[in-house]
Amino acid sequence: MENIPAKLEQFYEGKAKKLYSTSDPDLVIAYFKDDATAFNAKKRGTIEDKGVINNRMSELFFTLLERNGVPTHFVQRLNDREMLCKRLEIIPVELVVRNIVAGSMAKRLGREEGEPLKRPVVEYYYKSDPLDDPLINADHALVFGWATPAELRTIDTLALKVNEVLSRFLDERGILLVDFKLEFGRHHGAILLGDEICPDTCRFWDKQTREKLDKDRFRRDLGNVEGAYQEMLRRVEA
Repeated sequence: MENIPAKLEQFYEGKAKKLYSTSDPDLVIAYFKDDATAFNAKKRGTIEDKGVINNRMSELFFTLLERNGVPTHFVQRLNDREMLCKRLEIIPVELVVRNIVAGSMAKRLGREEGEPLKRPVVEYYYKSDPLDDPLINADHALVFGWATPAELRTIDTLALKVNEVLSRFLDERGILLVDFKLEFGRHHGAILLGDEICPDTCRFWDKQTREKLDKDRFRRDLGNVEGAYQEMLRRVEA
């Protein structure tokens, strides 16, 4: 993109990013922070250079997905910490795609963490920090008007496509894609993948050792959090 729009006022700050308006009403700038949160911000900390790593990794994954037919909000990475994106009206239904039992699924269902699933499981969560993003089903999303039947079909299809593309890419680099969270939004009538794809939003395990290379190292006080993020970036950029 030759003419980068001017950065204007900040209009949103989340747990991991700040969003800024630009001189183009269709575009925003996302700034990636080093702040780390877990358990819906009940645990807080800092992971050095997390924002830089997540920005670069998200650029790589969004570019890969676009090449494989998944439309995203990504336009271009501007610098170490900033990304230019299409402005989205976020659908308040987060999708979690699971390939291996881990995290809340293990606790909810009393299953052993690490159990492979026979096929990917797609879960819906209502995007609401005050409510701790509760698990919902399609009926909730439809009855409360958070998404239309056509939108749910689209995001389901896209989520499984993301899983297929990323699982294959990561497997070639010795990484298991255990599970991951996705957010989608509306942009001029089209559904686009938004947010970010990185160790904050995915569970990545080393294929051989099952070592965790994601934010679980922060959540569970496993140590070497920065090293895990750096190792993930090294592998995906190789």
